[in-house]
Amino acid sequence: MLKITSRALTTMVLGAAVAGTSASADEVTIGWTAWSDAEFITKLAEKVLVDHGGYEVELVQTDIAPQYSGLASGDIDAMLMSWQPGTHGDYLDGIAGDYIDLGPLYTGARLGWVVPDYVPEDELSSISDLTNDEVRDRLDGEITGIDPGAGLSNLSEQALEDYGLDGYDIQFSSGAGMTAALDRAIGRDEWIVVTGWSPHWKFGAYDLRYLEDPEGSLGGAERVHALARNGLHEDHPEVTDILARIFIDIEVLEDYMAYAEDNSYDEAVSKFIDENGAHVDYWLSGEL
Repeated sequence: MLKITSRALTTMVLGAAVAGTSASADEVTIGWTAWSDAEFITKLAEKVLVDHGGYEVELVQTDIAPQYSGLASGDIDAMLMSWQPGTHGDYLDGIAGDYIDLGPLYTGARLGWVVPDYVPEDELSSISDLTNDEVRDRLDGEITGIDPGAGLSNLSEQALEDYGLDGYDIQFSSGAGMTAALDRAIGRDEWIVVTGWSPHWKFGAYDLRYLEDPEGSLGGAERVHALARNGLHEDHPEVTDILARIFIDIEVLEDYMAYAEDNSYDEAVSKFIDENGAHVDYWLSGEL
């Protein structure tokens, strides 16, 4: 009940935030979550729409669940972080018929539990190895997670059940909190398991590996899609056309995300646009 109430409350806050803005005829509202890939792709789309498309863009940062609700209610125009087919499957089912799928922004994404490479593989190579008492003691019975509303968090809770991981708790935090905990552990050469996903800049910053998932609890290969509210194409056809054409190779995306962590996301977005003019021209015009 608390989880439902929390989501409902956040949705109300989202609606109030959007309603409090004075939207113009050329303004679009995009929801986003504070994940590194979401921040890059959303700010990239914003800059393309504003600087090259002449639109006003309002970015509304909130959890994933309220973004799906916001699409269905029309409180936001678009979101650029729909993990399909598995991770956000429940959210998509919940708003079936109340959104437009604009297609993938990138493919080859995945979810999993991640450890530093210095953790010996002969002791911990699979999620099933977490049932060993010695491994649980080294980890203090903790899996370091992200925000509790994320699809990865829901799947991770299911993984605890699937693998019978009694004595473990998921320490929910945020994307930034997870990477801060990872950085501290690596600095101390300590064992840690974090909930992770690709693309993410941490794979460029540290030597990491995914734990094997023989039960398939955390899903397989995923695609990240752009979604729009019903009616957005009629109101702003150029916006939906541009968002539908955006596509980035996942390895290229991770390179720019790593640059963003060392500099800023605004700088990384500008760098991408400067270095990938042909892509941007296609997104705007549809002409190769």
